[in-house]
Amino acid sequence: MKDIYLDCNATTSVLPAAVTAASAAMAQGYGNPSSTHATGLQAKAMMDGVRKLARRLLGTGEGRLMFNSGATEGIQTAVLSALCALRERRDAGQRIGSLLLYGATEHKAVPESLAHWNRLLGLNLTLRQLPVDTDGRHDLGALGELIGDTAMLCTMAANNETGVISDLTSIAQLLHQRGADAYWMVDCVQALGKLQLNLAATRIDYAPFSGHKLYAPKGIGMLYVRAGAPFTPLMMGGGQETGQRSGTENMAGIAALGAVLAALGDGTTFRSHAELAQFRTRLAASLEQALPGIVFNMPFDLSLPTTLNFSVPGLSSKELLDLFDAAGVRVSSGSACSASKALPSYVLEAMQVPQWRASSAIRLSFGPLSDEAMIATACERIERCGEALRSSCLLPSALAPLAALRDGVTELSVDGRTAWLLTDAASASCVVIDPLAALVPRIASFIRCQDYRLRAIVQTATSQEGDAARQALAAALDITQLDAFDAQDRLAFGAGLRRVACGDAAAYVLGRDFAFVGALAPQAAIAACGDAVHPDTVLCASRDDGSVCTTVRAAQHEVTTGAPQLDAAGLAAFLRTHAHAMVIDVREAYEHAACATNVFDGFAVHSVPLSRLASEVAGWLQEPQRALVFVCRSGNRSARAAACLHRLGHQAAWQLNGGLAMATLATRPSLAFAA
Repeated sequence: MKDIYLDCNATTSVLPAAVTAASAAMAQGYGNPSSTHATGLQAKAMMDGVRKLARRLLGTGEGRLMFNSGATEGIQTAVLSALCALRERRDAGQRIGSLLLYGATEHKAVPESLAHWNRLLGLNLTLRQLPVDTDGRHDLGALGELIGDTAMLCTMAANNETGVISDLTSIAQLLHQRGADAYWMVDCVQALGKLQLNLAATRIDYAPFSGHKLYAPKGIGMLYVRAGAPFTPLMMGGGQETGQRSGTENMAGIAALGAVLAALGDGTTFRSHAELAQFRTRLAASLEQALPGIVFNMPFDLSLPTTLNFSVPGLSSKELLDLFDAAGVRVSSGSACSASKALPSYVLEAMQVPQWRASSAIRLSFGPLSDEAMIATACERIERCGEALRSSCLLPSALAPLAALRDGVTELSVDGRTAWLLTDAASASCVVIDPLAALVPRIASFIRCQDYRLRAIVQTATSQEGDAARQALAAALDITQLDAFDAQDRLAFGAGLRRVACGDAAAYVLGRDFAFVGALAPQAAIAACGDAVHPDTVLCASRDDGSVCTTVRAAQHEVTTGAPQLDAAGLAAFLRTHAHAMVIDVREAYEHAACATNVFDGFAVHSVPLSRLASEVAGWLQEPQRALVFVCRSGNRSARAAACLHRLGHQAAWQLNGGLAMATLATRPSLAFAA
């Protein structure tokens, strides 16, 4: 299945013509452009030709245009240049503003650079965020109030998360009207190839660019400096780039960038603004069809036609990323993400969107090289993602679930805490243990989707938070009466559910297969349960410490050795020599459903989500010699599953190191070393 790459605001593939140009520069045009022999002169001629082309396309006029490693270096150089000039002016007794003003939605490279050079140069100016409105555009009223005391202003042409286009014309008019002498840097990284640029006709002093955002390789960029604007080199040495940026030029990168600029100039290689806008409209329509309730976090009429930023009620950014990745669609989170919790996007927070949207945003971005076939395939896969969510009971649907729940237990976790859902297929009923308020909507939706009757909601330890979650779940399902445990603390559910007191806490034992022990230490829980459990009873806690579950036997004889790992290159050989091996996909059901195939190297892949692992361990422990190979997207969840089985005594449990992403990479010979 070919990847559909929709993360072009992060980076792009390299234009085939750019690959050819870079290869030619390395193989034939490898001269040092500072050398005066013929080979060096040929290299210099190529470099000068690319610079001339860039000047024409960017409208640089008499300004400087130097090649560098990319926008981060360009930003550093611009900030250093402006702040050195400010220090010189202050030392000469001239008045300078006290503020280093930057847009609240700027790339982090901007405030970090400002803070760094402000400190090193001893200027001690005040860094201040320029607020944006709810559309993500700079607050011109606030700018008007601050501009008189601003020494340097940093804005961006278009935002990398939302695609919102800045009103640079109004900012320039305001600077002119107030007679402001602040130096102005505009981050043009997302503008190249998407917006018309005529830099010399603007008030902009500095404009950094990165080639890899528009089909050039990483490591090549440009910096424009307006004629007359102060300039201080970031690096000194051999005097390359006419003394503006020392260090031998990246000739392969420059050649590749030249090929991209030539394509940009020919007017046919890249799609027009109107075509890109049509592509975005189609993608948005597929998203709306697939994801009911979706909210777009950017105004379409004020944004780049290549960017969509959205949130979906009830779904975290990690869940959506995992889902799209399973379908072979590469998108990114609109916020920084860790394994346990998404951090809210500072860009969306600055736009004052609700917290749930700022914490669960997804960015989908494509480039001007996108074509009809790619967009059509992307729409098909997006719609398949919606079907996978519906069939897994994560979205409202009139369709039947993908598969009715079997008897067993499902773990639902949030913020390091766990609730448990017990299901009994014969009676089409369920029990919830230790409900959590944050999970109430999902649990309620799940129960309704499966058309199960909720028999009981119980807690292993009484708390106000737990009581509130219990009441909220009952209200969400419109339940006024739940079944009660009898005088022997038993409930006729499945194999029998029994409550066992342990001081102020309680454990719940299902048959003799599972014991839900809450926050009790395993040994205390085992002692309290007595003969209600046996050595193979699975113990399920209310804390998500990464161990998934344990058994009575394992708790009494703890095994700490890790599970063995398979790398992607050796997986096929391992499966050939283990004919009875079981490949187990521990991604969630909606991820598995979004995949195009359930066969891996000729082996059928069994879907056992990590949340259902506790239901399956007893059966696997009956076959301790059978090889179990756990896989997931990146290797994190499969590592947890394999470690759990290994700790429980199954020594033939393996995990695929690096996950399915590395397995795909290993099939590409030129990249296989990375696996």
